Amino acid sequence: MKKVAILGSTGSIGTQALEVIEKHGLKVTALAAYHQIEKLAEQAKKFHPSCVCIYDASQAEALKNLLSGEKIEILTGMNGLCQIASDQNADIILNSVVGMVGLLPTLKAIDAGIDVALANKETLVAGGELVMKAAAEKNVKIYPVDSEHSAIFQSLQGNAMNKIRKIILTASGGPFFGKKKSDLLHVRAADALKHPNWNMGNKITIDSSTLMNKGLEFIEAKWLFDLDPSQIEIVIHRQSVLHSAVEYEDYAVIGQMGVPDMKIPIQYALLYPHRVECPTKHLSLTDYGSLTFETPDYETFDCLTAAIDAIKEGGLRPAIVNGANEEAVAHFLHDEIKFLEIGELVRAAMQTVPGGVIHSYQDILEADTQARTFIREKISHK
Repeated sequence: MKKVAILGSTGSIGTQALEVIEKHGLKVTALAAYHQIEKLAEQAKKFHPSCVCIYDASQAEALKNLLSGEKIEILTGMNGLCQIASDQNADIILNSVVGMVGLLPTLKAIDAGIDVALANKETLVAGGELVMKAAAEKNVKIYPVDSEHSAIFQSLQGNAMNKIRKIILTASGGPFFGKKKSDLLHVRAADALKHPNWNMGNKITIDSSTLMNKGLEFIEAKWLFDLDPSQIEIVIHRQSVLHSAVEYEDYAVIGQMGVPDMKIPIQYALLYPHRVECPTKHLSLTDYGSLTFETPDYETFDCLTAAIDAIKEGGLRPAIVNGANEEAVAHFLHDEIKFLEIGELVRAAMQTVPGGVIHSYQDILEADTQARTFIREKISHK
């Protein structure tokens, strides 16, 4: 029985992971959430972990009351996340928290020698250089949970001796596919949260609408699969059926297809290398009829361009872009800036905030802080 700890258990990935865990009888050792104490308490009573973490420490007492009578330790804050991530009672840590908060727990899990099922993009976007080096040194496996990276990982199986020419990273195009900047002047948060194919959290859904999500995945792919940016091609695929593919040296292209349901990549990461029945629908190609593929609009979607430019420059640039984007998206979700300003602010931060090489986690944290401060100051002086 595989033992799993989940960081971000009340979010979209976390709740779907618990469906997979319940179906296959896996053991939950720990659960962590940001602030949804009612949902966290409900999960804890059902799966009986040894401990739970509520990141927002101000809600710890209320959570304690909800779990009265349960023999479950309650942890809080970043220390709690890191304690769970490094607890060797777990065979694997599913890191599905959103944002930079996920980086340090990933590093702690690796340091403890625990494999990581990774759904937190920022871990590799901001700290990919540190994370992959540490994982190699500790012989820790990083199993991708993003549908695109899982598809690439699956397409690489059995081909360790074969040379990759490039990977094809597919993108749905988000809710504003085909739109130009003039069409996006008056977009509100409610419009951007209407994703055509996937059910995701607010921040990730906004990132999908700006195509920043694909830019972050571009950076992740570089680190996960040890590629040069020139070996990564982004293709808009509206149906989200081909989740990504690998082109080998002989020009053969091998991809992974399936219905757009995150339970498939979640289950593959948790149960690798085994394939068993998944709580999802089967794929009927005839129901779709046709699949389409197009080139992204790099001119309209500034965030995508900024992310690609950042990883080409390297060092702290991806951390700056990531921090700036997180801050800008938070302001957009509160209707404090316009949709197109997200990309404008991200590009301004990348061009203005000092970059440099990465020596430690603290370097990344400082770059992230500077990027967020830059965004807040730009918005306050509008």
